[in-house]
Amino acid sequence: MTDSSTQGIKTVLHPVSDLAKAKAVYAALLGVEPTSDAPYYVGFEAAGQHIGLVPGGGPQAATAPVSYWHVQDIEAKLAEVTAAGATVKEAAHDVGGGRLVATFTDPDGNVLGLLQDS
Repeated sequence: MTDSSTQGIKTVLHPVSDLAKAKAVYAALLGVEPTSDAPYYVGFEAAGQHIGLVPGGGPQAATAPVSYWHVQDIEAKLAEVTAAGATVKEAAHDVGGGRLVATFTDPDGNVLGLLQDS
């Protein structure tokens, strides 16, 4: 193992079919209003986590929630997990503001995410 430990799961993105209905449910669940609210993404900050709602699963067409592990060095962590048997699903790329994300699957096909803030 390397010294590339994670900062834990701090972001979970949920695919939704009806953004308005999902926004109401998650606002009630979390007890807060969205911190970002756009037709393509609604985000909430609650208890140190970011919860995102993505219509239609977004460009990745996610069909289940994806948990994002926050890391210091996304490329190093991606190399580490692939060396251990994971398969890259979505290579690291910038999603705005210097934030990098990547996804991979574990040996059972579960999709996991990595997130690095600049």
